Amino acid sequence: MKQKFKYRFDNLMSRGTGALICSLALVTLVMITAVSFVVWITDSADGASFPHLLWLGVQRSLDPSIVCGDTGCLLFMLAMLAIALCGIFIFSILIGLLTNGISSKLDALKQGHSRVIESNHTVILGWSNQIFTFLDELIEANSNHKNACVVILSTMDKAEMDETIRHRIADSKTTRIVTRNGSPLDLDDLKLLSLQTAHAIIINERDDATVIKALLAIVRTPRENSRPYNIVAVLREPKNIEVARIVTHDQAVLVQEDAIISRIIAQTCRQSGLSEVYAELFSFDRNEIYFRAFPELTGKTYGETLSLFESSAVVGLSDKTGVRLNPPMDTILETGDEIIAVTEDDDTLLLPGDLIPPAYDAQAICIRDPEPAQPESVLILGWNENAPRIIQELDHYVARGSHITIASNIHAAKKSFSQLSTTLINLSVAFVEEDVTNRKILDSLLEADFPHIILLSDLAQPDIQKADASTLVTLLHLRDIAEQTGKRFSIVSEMRDGRNRKLAEVARVNDFIVSETITGLLITQISENKLLNAVFEDIFNADGSEIYMKPITDYVDISNPVNFYTVVEAARQKGESAFGYKLAEEENRAGNGAYINPEKSLKISFQPGDCIIVAAKD
Repeated sequence: MKQKFKYRFDNLMSRGTGALICSLALVTLVMITAVSFVVWITDSADGASFPHLLWLGVQRSLDPSIVCGDTGCLLFMLAMLAIALCGIFIFSILIGLLTNGISSKLDALKQGHSRVIESNHTVILGWSNQIFTFLDELIEANSNHKNACVVILSTMDKAEMDETIRHRIADSKTTRIVTRNGSPLDLDDLKLLSLQTAHAIIINERDDATVIKALLAIVRTPRENSRPYNIVAVLREPKNIEVARIVTHDQAVLVQEDAIISRIIAQTCRQSGLSEVYAELFSFDRNEIYFRAFPELTGKTYGETLSLFESSAVVGLSDKTGVRLNPPMDTILETGDEIIAVTEDDDTLLLPGDLIPPAYDAQAICIRDPEPAQPESVLILGWNENAPRIIQELDHYVARGSHITIASNIHAAKKSFSQLSTTLINLSVAFVEEDVTNRKILDSLLEADFPHIILLSDLAQPDIQKADASTLVTLLHLRDIAEQTGKRFSIVSEMRDGRNRKLAEVARVNDFIVSETITGLLITQISENKLLNAVFEDIFNADGSEIYMKPITDYVDISNPVNFYTVVEAARQKGESAFGYKLAEEENRAGNGAYINPEKSLKISFQPGDCIIVAAKD
C-alpha cells in the first residue's frame, strides 16, 4: 500500500501545476470539513450551524491572523488553530507551486513552442545572413499595413534570435516579428506557424536537400481552403529544380540563386552603374515594379501607353501570351491585359482622364544607329563555382573576338578553365595562376588594357569575413592603381556580407554585387507578387529583353534641355521602353547618378557621356 501510494503521488506531482493546485484545494476542503464536523458534533461553537463552521474554517485557512481574536471553549479554539496552521502550510506550498508554474510557462515561451495565431502573415523557414534583408524589405513593404506580421522558424534558440533581431532591426514600424524554435522539416513544428492562413512562405535554407524536404513538409500540411500555398525557395543546383517542381505541384516559385547572380554580374560588368538600377527595382524602398489592368487602354498599342503616365514608367505587358518585358510597340492591348510599370507605389500608377499623350519636342529627337560592337577585354580576379556561368553569360553579350583573362591561385580554377574554353563562341580565355591580393601581380596584370574587371569572392572559404577582407584588399589596390596610372576601368565585385559594402565604399567602386543581398531582395519581391518572377526571368535571360544603359546622344539632341517625354518617344521609335537616365558627372555620388522613373514633364540638361536606361532586346 505504501508503494502504491508513493507511485500515485509521484504521478500526481508530474501532472503539472494545475493538477497540484486542484489537489491542494481538495486537501484543504477535506481538512476544513473534517475539523468543522468535529466541532459541530461536539457543539463546541455554542450552537453554530455546520455551514457557518465551514465558512469560519475557510476564513482562517486564508487569513490565519483571524484566529487571534477567537473566543470560546478549548476544543473550538484548538480546532480553529489547527485550521490556521494547516492554512499556513498549504498556502506556502501554493505560493511555491504558482512560482514554479509561472517560471515553467515563461521558460516554455522563451523556447518558442507555442502556436502562432495569425493570418495573412509571411513565414520564413530557416536562418541565414539573408534574414535581415528579408526583414528590412518586408518591414518596408508592410509600412502601409497596420498589423503586419512576419514569423520565423529556426533551430536557433528563440532568445538568441530575438536578441539578434533587436540589435539589427532598430525600427520594425508596423510589422511584428515573431520567432519560434523548431525544424522546418518537422510537421509538428510547422503546425505551430498557421501555414494555412499565411500570405507567403520563404524557405531560407542553404542546402538544396533541406529545401526539398521543407517543401515536402509544407505541401503535406493541409490548407483550410482551396487556395495553393505561395512558396518561394532558393536552389543552387539546376538538377534539383525539376525535383522541387514535382514535389510542390507548381505551388512554389523556385529561384536559382547562382544563375541569377552570374547573369547580374555578366550584365553589370559591361555597364557601370547598372547594379544600382537593379538594387532599386528589387527593393521596396523607392520605385518598384507593379502590375495593373486599365480597361480604358483596351484597343491601344503598347507603344501608345508609354507616354500616358506622368509619374510611372511603362516597361512591359502581361497578357494571354505571358509576361513580357518591352514587347513589340504595335502590340494591341486586349481586355484583361495588365500594364507592367515602374512606379513609387501602387497608388501612383494612374492614368490622366483624357488619355491624351503630352507633347514632346519632336525637333530634339535625333535617332542614331549605335556604333558596331567592338571586341572587349575582361579581367576576372579570383574564382568560385559561379565563374563558369559568368563567363558563359558574357559570351552571349560580347562581340566576337573578345577576350577574358582569369587570374587565380585556386586549384579548381585551372581545371574548370580547361573544360570551359572549348564551349565559348565569342570569347577566348587565358588563365594566369597568381595571388590576386598581391600588389605586384595586379600591377603586372593591369599593364594590359582591361576596361572591365570582375572580382569574385571565394565561396569555398567558410569564414565569410575573411573572404570579404581579401576582396576589400584587392579593391583598394585596384583603385590605387587607377589613381596612380590614370587608367579607367569598371569593377564589379562580389561581397558575401552586405555590411561590408559600406566598408568598400571608401574604394569608390562603381558596382557591387552582394550575392545574398541581391537574392534576398528578389525573393522578398516575389513573395509579395509571384508574377514578378516572370519579369525577372525575362530581364536576366539573354534571349529576351534586358536592361541597358545607352548613350543619350543616340536618342536626342543634348544642346538644349529636353523633358523625359521626349526621351521616351525617342526610345519608342527605336522599339525600346525608357524608364530612367544616368548622369556621368554624378557617377561617384550616392546612387551612381542613376534616376529611375523621373517626372516626365521636367526638363533635363544632358551632357556627353550621359545615358538613358531602357528595356531593349539588345
